[in-house]
Amino acid sequence: QLQLVESGGGLVQPGGSLRLSCAASGFAVDKKAIGWFRQAPGQEREGVSCVGVPDVHQWYADSVKGRFTNSRDNAQKSVYLQMNSLQPEDTAVYYCAAYRSASGYCDGPVDWGQGTQVTVSS
Repeated sequence: QLQLVESGGGLVQPGGSLRLSCAASGFAVDKKAIGWFRQAPGQEREGVSCVGVPDVHQWYADSVKGRFTNSRDNAQKSVYLQMNSLQPEDTAVYYCAAYRSASGYCDGPVDWGQGTQVTVSS
């Protein structure tokens, strides 16, 4: 059974950093595109980033380009989102998601993790 478990969220001051982890089970993490999404209170869920197959295929939302970085560790069956220079507007619940398509592209239906809260505040 496919499962995604996020961790690494928390409270951080503006300008700080966090690294989110997405632990995968039930499938080969190097065979699927993995996306990160976030949802702030009262707002729709939005795409943040994605790492495709192969890893050279990456996508980032304009709002996080240059600050957030995807990485994947196949041995650990995990995908990571390094978040630097965090700002209050980055406050949201962050979700990782595995794209169901075998193409390796960041497109189409996904399976979701449960989310982890990131709060950026002084």
